[in-house]
Amino acid sequence: MDLALEGKTALVTGGSRGIGRAIALALARQGMNVALAARDEAALRSVAAEARAAGAGAHVHACDLREAAEPARFVAAAAQAFGRIDLVVANAGATKRGDFFALGDEDFADGFALKYFAHVRLVRAAWPHLVRGGGSVVHIGGIGGKTPGAEFTVGGSVNAAVTAFAKAMAERGIHDGVRVCVVNPGSIATDRLRTRIQALAAAEGLDEAAAAGAMARRLGIARFGTPEEVAAVVLFLASAPAAYVQGAVLDVDGGATRTI
Repeated sequence: MDLALEGKTALVTGGSRGIGRAIALALARQGMNVALAARDEAALRSVAAEARAAGAGAHVHACDLREAAEPARFVAAAAQAFGRIDLVVANAGATKRGDFFALGDEDFADGFALKYFAHVRLVRAAWPHLVRGGGSVVHIGGIGGKTPGAEFTVGGSVNAAVTAFAKAMAERGIHDGVRVCVVNPGSIATDRLRTRIQALAAAEGLDEAAAAGAMARRLGIARFGTPEEVAAVVLFLASAPAAYVQGAVLDVDGGATRTI
């Protein structure tokens, strides 16, 4: 299947590790140039080297996207490096878990600053480029935005806002020729998930393997997903075969979300 991505350019936030890294490398293997943003420059350069080894161009933009001017700077740097922008993957963002009454305003503000407001600014800055090339945006949200939990009040709220923003921009995109969709990962085997497994292991006196199994059973899934499985869905949404997919919200969660 021809995905029609070769020679195009993708912006990937949070591209230094985990899901973002897997997405960037999947796009690079399809011949897309990748512009990568995150705070860890060394990790970004490592991913960029892998992308170049796959035959793609790569640009590194180490920054804190919570700073209001950085998303536009990232867009400008990517456009200067590659001359075009065809895809924005809004992936960066981690939110704090815990008892709502132990979380402060600063925890909510920090969660929204990176995963929501930074990507609102990024989409605003990249939109004219996407219009010119008939490009697309893929937001990486999370299933907590559809099925929030008591320990995930920050993340659930942020992910719901991400979905609402994406749906609104998908309507605008119908007129402007830009596709906008959302991918909601469930429990994906990243460093963040391993931290949660280790916490469960410590709390219940289990080894990590037993804790991982216990967590999966409590979530009602057969196993945890991989970053590459999320990347495969993003790859499809960015591609020519997905040309009629607009405003879609796709759960990649092993069946954890049972609501409609």
